Amino acid sequence: MTINCKGQLIDFDCPKVMGILNLTPDSFYDGGKYQTQNAILKQAEKMLTEGATFIDLGSYSSRPGATHIDVEDEKKRLIPVVELLVKEFKNEILLSIDTFRSEVADLTLQIGASIINDISAGQLDTNMLQVVAKHQAPYVMMHMKGNPQNMKTLAQYDNLLVEIKTYFSERLSIAYQKGINDIIIDPGFGFSKSIQHNFELLNHFELFKSFDLPLLCGLSRKSMIYKTLKTQPMHALNGSTALHAIALYKGANILRTHDVKEAVECIKLIQALNA
Repeated sequence: MTINCKGQLIDFDCPKVMGILNLTPDSFYDGGKYQTQNAILKQAEKMLTEGATFIDLGSYSSRPGATHIDVEDEKKRLIPVVELLVKEFKNEILLSIDTFRSEVADLTLQIGASIINDISAGQLDTNMLQVVAKHQAPYVMMHMKGNPQNMKTLAQYDNLLVEIKTYFSERLSIAYQKGINDIIIDPGFGFSKSIQHNFELLNHFELFKSFDLPLLCGLSRKSMIYKTLKTQPMHALNGSTALHAIALYKGANILRTHDVKEAVECIKLIQALNA
């Protein structure tokens, strides 16, 4: 199982880590933390040194109820950082861009990004799939109903797992028709799902291996952890690691996380267990 990132084949015989680098002022955990060039470069270097294969850049906060920003503000936050990291790290860095806008995807792929990570799987911008296909970039498609502003009100399902699998079947068919070859699926912890839904999703995470595609797990420091433990995101690292181990055991290929070192250690231990 491999994906092609700008001519570099990434295989998933061993799971990989995608480090989160938020450029937003209002993200639920680290909003506003990386606003200067120095802070951004230090964090990117730290994550790469700790073993991240990908770094996921986002400048539009997609937490539930987050403030909507227009495409120009998203580009203003994001484009200079992509240029900075590509210049500084060159071929050492594989940048994933967390955006649902085709215009942002097109620009960032032109200047050196490698992957598009779309919370809407092309549903919030009908041009997205065409842009990704044009660049032959790997594409992360996530499950979500609605948008970040209204998704909490849409966390209702007759059968959670069947509905998500049906969603991916439909979105994958369209993406393949558009000519996208490298696809990663993300069931979308916390997106239009209750805490109970999130645990049901994790409990049956292995069902999504039936698509025979790399499977991304994005539950780092999310509310399913800190609300269950009656704490705050800043104290949710231990809980994140515990659930990462379960996700890996159930077949996760990529851990998208704020805490690269701990995720890498988790992967090494699970690999040793399965050796």
